[in-house]
Amino acid sequence: MAKKETVKKTITVEQIGSPIRRPAVQRQTLVGLGLNKMHRVRTLEDTPSVRGMIRAVQHLVRVVDGK
Repeated sequence: MAKKETVKKTITVEQIGSPIRRPAVQRQTLVGLGLNKMHRVRTLEDTPSVRGMIRAVQHLVRVVDGK
């Protein structure tokens, strides 16, 4: 039998807002996404938990690509 190859979807996000003067939970969410400095870009696996983290800091990040 042939193995099924699972193609995982990814989403690319860029930080566009500063975490300065933001609640600690928002700063921690940015760190959890791998973002902590302006204009950093990360490609992450597109899962419901990542989508929820992005939604929590949607005013600080921009979705560049969602393939």
